[in-house]
Amino acid sequence: MSTTPAPSAPAAVDPRFPIGKFHRAEANLTDHAASIAVIAALPENLRAATDRLSHSQLDTPYRDGGWTVRQLVHHVADSHMNAYIRVRLALTEDWPTIKPYNEKLWAELPDALTASPDHSLRLLDALHYRWVLLLRTLSEDQWQRGYNHPENGRQSIAEAVALYDWHSRHHTAHIVELRKRMGW
Repeated sequence: MSTTPAPSAPAAVDPRFPIGKFHRAEANLTDHAASIAVIAALPENLRAATDRLSHSQLDTPYRDGGWTVRQLVHHVADSHMNAYIRVRLALTEDWPTIKPYNEKLWAELPDALTASPDHSLRLLDALHYRWVLLLRTLSEDQWQRGYNHPENGRQSIAEAVALYDWHSRHHTAHIVELRKRMGW
């Protein structure tokens, strides 16, 4: 009689957090190059994840109660534009208080519901080019500058970049996992 346990099925991926939740306390705040590389790769990774999806597939929610793939791509562009501006504010002002935005309402605006994701992908190409160019020039002192988020408190540039490293992988994984589940 064998005592080797039978292989178990792979654990189901949580469709809300396919790579796990972001934990600020566990974020790597010193490997800036790795986070910059993820941010630099986001436009191409997101483009690959959405490649050849039909209109119907783009309008499929990535999970029950979630945004459609189309809304998700536009959300990434909206979010990363805000992040880029926040980093620039942190570099030019002394711990400014930034203005949050209601991402759920932004995702319901007509352009997010109907525009081709290609528009946001092209925007992300240019935005990430500029953002990465800026991030690669920062001194260690500049990485420690930051801003005040009215809901999340003080956030250094190092923390913000770690968050957007995660955010880039998180939303790309939403689409990749949906494609796996749907057999696309």
